[in-house]
Amino acid sequence: MTETNDIVRPSKELIEGLKHISSATATGELSRLGVRDAQIKGPKSWTPGKAVVGPALTLQFMPKREDLYGENEYTDPEKQLHRHVLYHTQPGDIVVVDARGSMNSGIFGEMMLTYFHGRGGAGVVIDGCIRDYPKAKDIGLGLWLKGVTPNYHTQTTLMPFAVNVPVACGDTLVMPGDIIIADDDGVVVVPIKLAPELLAKASEHHEWEEFSKLKLSEGGDLRKYYPLREDAQAEYQEWRKNHK
Repeated sequence: MTETNDIVRPSKELIEGLKHISSATATGELSRLGVRDAQIKGPKSWTPGKAVVGPALTLQFMPKREDLYGENEYTDPEKQLHRHVLYHTQPGDIVVVDARGSMNSGIFGEMMLTYFHGRGGAGVVIDGCIRDYPKAKDIGLGLWLKGVTPNYHTQTTLMPFAVNVPVACGDTLVMPGDIIIADDDGVVVVPIKLAPELLAKASEHHEWEEFSKLKLSEGGDLRKYYPLREDAQAEYQEWRKNHK
């Protein structure tokens, strides 16, 4: 079982800029940048209205094998590797968990999530479940999950195997430090090296969409304003000038 400390986090300025970008805009622009499928499939928002952007801490689970991880692991809490991913928390971090899509293993419960939130954690993305959801939903974290369960993980079929290694969450590769954009539409993974270009293109996209939405709300022609046709550009540029 593995734990890695080496995480390259993006700059705070980059994270702040991306907080204005939705998951829908991010996945569309990433597709145009060559990343065809950046969405993590499976986890959905269990905290409606919550949106988070931040670097990924990763946690990998494997099928439980008793000679490697038995029930006696709970006699020494520090042997519980899933706790260790939380020890790396910096403000704004998001824990991304490959829980193999399990629907009966609770990866974290109320106490672990409370600790993570207290350290400044922003949210969790789990291809699986948590427990204690009635209380966990009010902690203040964003929760993107496949479901909830009363079980803890080693009660069933999973064991924590590695911390801050590449993981496949919902069949999507997530590297430690990748930027996660998550909202009610879903979860998108942004490779760090593409993030500055994504921010530039997505900000431009966001601007013209705001203009288009305004024109459409006033009864404007869909063919002219979405996407912006050439004969709408002068009008758009004038709007930009007045709405810096």
